[in-house]
Amino acid sequence: MFWLCRTCGVEHDATPDVCAICADDRQWVPADGQQWATLDGLAAEGVRSTVTVLEPGLIGIGSDPPLGIGQLGKLVCTADGSVLWDPSGFVDDAAVAAVIERGPVLGIVASHPHMFGAQVEWSHRLGGVPVYVNAADARWVMRPDPVITHWTDVLELAPTLTVVRVGGHFPGSAVACWADGADGRGVLLVGDTIFPNPDRRTVAFLRNYPNRIPLSGTVVQRMAESLTELRFDRIYGLHANTIDADAVAAVRFSADRHTAWVRGDHDDLT
Repeated sequence: MFWLCRTCGVEHDATPDVCAICADDRQWVPADGQQWATLDGLAAEGVRSTVTVLEPGLIGIGSDPPLGIGQLGKLVCTADGSVLWDPSGFVDDAAVAAVIERGPVLGIVASHPHMFGAQVEWSHRLGGVPVYVNAADARWVMRPDPVITHWTDVLELAPTLTVVRVGGHFPGSAVACWADGADGRGVLLVGDTIFPNPDRRTVAFLRNYPNRIPLSGTVVQRMAESLTELRFDRIYGLHANTIDADAVAAVRFSADRHTAWVRGDHDDLT
């Protein structure tokens, strides 16, 4: 038996008074207190999985209505097998079938702890595939299980799919680079390690998104530099938010803009 936090959507092996992930300054606890759910209970409420083709070889898997933060998980399908990125907190038979019908699963990996979702449950239902958790964020796993494997800086999951630790939002925050995406121009999956903005031309770098806690210019420059060896033209965020093209330039421009503002270059405009 396990429980899902209704606020962040992460699976737990017990129901504490307060979810530790939500109590951290990067998240929030509801004014009326922490609330918990089970998969059976959510299904009885009418929650169902959703499956959407985002582009050839990339499938979005979420739920309606969304659970917790409401990320749209991404199934990356490569010639060597598929990888489930940022798994949803809700999983049902239809979602599992949609994954299985697209071939063998190499593993499950989240960009950071807010996106752990029901990662262990997904693994169990997919035959015990590995769940990769960055060692820097291992303490945020609320449902320990033998399927969990730690990694550090670079995780090669397939010849065309590499996960890289970027840090910033969490020390272990990561991105996944899929070389075959965007018609071979490359796709970067970011969760909210960096965040594609509504203008679809820039990205944001924050420690805390709900409460708007910034990162320093030094950290943002380090994050941008960590992406320079990756080849990509398109970015997918944790929902359906994207930078459809020229994403490398968008990251570089956004990092420099962020740094200039926190350095005080534009204080005369405030």
